[in-house]
Formats: sequence, structure tokens, C-alpha cells
Amino acid sequence: MMTVTRPKLHVILQKEAIMPELINKDKVAVVFDILLATTTIATLLHHGAKEVIPVMDGEEALKVARSFEKSATIIAGESEGLTIEGFVDPLPTILKHVAKGKTIILSTTNGTVAIRHVENAKKVFAASLINGHAVARKIALEHVDDSIILICAGTMKQFSLEDFYGAGYFIDELLRQNESWELTDSAKAALYLYRGNKENAASILKTSLTGQMLMQVDLEEDILYSATRGIVEVVPEFEDGKMSVKGDKTIDY
Repeated sequence: MMTVTRPKLHVILQKEAIMPELINKDKVAVVFDILLATTTIATLLHHGAKEVIPVMDGEEALKVARSFEKSATIIAGESEGLTIEGFVDPLPTILKHVAKGKTIILSTTNGTVAIRHVENAKKVFAASLINGHAVARKIALEHVDDSIILICAGTMKQFSLEDFYGAGYFIDELLRQNESWELTDSAKAALYLYRGNKENAASILKTSLTGQMLMQVDLEEDILYSATRGIVEVVPEFEDGKMSVKGDKTIDY
């Protein structure tokens, strides 16, 4: 009797653990940086940004910006938690008001770097709590035969509680729509963490390392926003060096 091999669903705990040989055209990658890069990307595209270009650092951001008209571009970024001099603070609550029609060049310590580390995958998506349902729905419909790798960006080269929780939420949403995948132990652990703390999103985010740092600089509003599940129906997809949304990209909420 022939055994049917099921595609796998795996969680990588931090960007530093990415093994390039595992990220190839046979894998779909979903990147999580709940506080705040992937939340910011989803927010920008929801509010009408033309595209978001994730870069490795501030130097690359300035280099990329030379190819665009200044009036149509916003350069936003942080390094080690501090806003890069001359850049806009990359907070979703700030950028959403100025995003419409703009190209956003985004540099962050963890999330944009993680996206670039997996750019050779078959597809690369950015997911967060605010858009996890939408990304899960797309993958359940279009990538049922593909193995999926979820990448937690992490914080300062460490495991990140909020990203792991976000991956668990995504897995829960995905399995509700399609149970085709075989979960690795890391995927099961993320799922169990989420299912045991479904109503504790804000607390999880606030008490995480990044959450504590954001609380110390009075950014609770961004944390609470980032902890809100399923309010944005955009699916940011990385292609040709930029994050954009294919087809209809915004809804009212």
C-alpha cells in the first residue's frame, strides 16, 4: 500500500536559525514580526500604500530611495529599537495616516531582515495578528500541496514570544480552513501556546521583551493595535524586491 506524504508545516524560532538550503522554490515562507514590522507592512498596504520595500539596514534604504521621487516616497526605519536619524518612526499608528499612494522604504532590525533572508522561497508573505486570517485563507486555498515554513523574526537575536504566539494564531486559522499539513514539533508548540492563550493576546505582547521596551516609551497604543486579530484583509506578498498586495487590498474596519 502506497503511503501518501503530507506537506509539512514548520516554525523557525528566530531569523538567525534560518538555514538557506531549506528555503527554496519548493517552500512557501510566512514571516512574523508582530512588534512591529509585519504589522506595519499589513497596515500600510491596507491604508493604500503603493508598495513597501523591505531593506536590510538604513544604508540600503537611502540607496534604494535614490530610484524614487522624494514626494512619492517615505523612508521609515529603526535600528536596535531606535528610530534611524532622518527616517520616519516605523510605527503603524503613525504611518497609516500618510501611506496612501506612497512607496514606503522600510528598514527594521528584525522583520525586514527576516523577509530578505527568505526571498528565494516559492512565495513569501508577511503575517501578523491583524492579518493572519487573510494570509491563512490564501495559503489554504492556493498552497495546499506546498510545505510551509513560518519564520519568527525574533528580538535581538533571541526567541520572541509574540512572534511565536502569532505563528500559533496563524496555524490555528490555517487548520480551520484546511488540515492538509503535517505539523512539526515547533508548529505544534506554537499552536498549543496560542490555543491556551486565545484571549490573552494583549498580555502576551505587553509582557514580551519587545513589548516591555515599547511600553517603556509609551507605545501601548501600537501594542494594543498589534494584538487585534483579523481586522485587516490584506495579504502582503514579496516579489521583485517589494511587498505588495495582488488584487483588492483594502476593506473598512
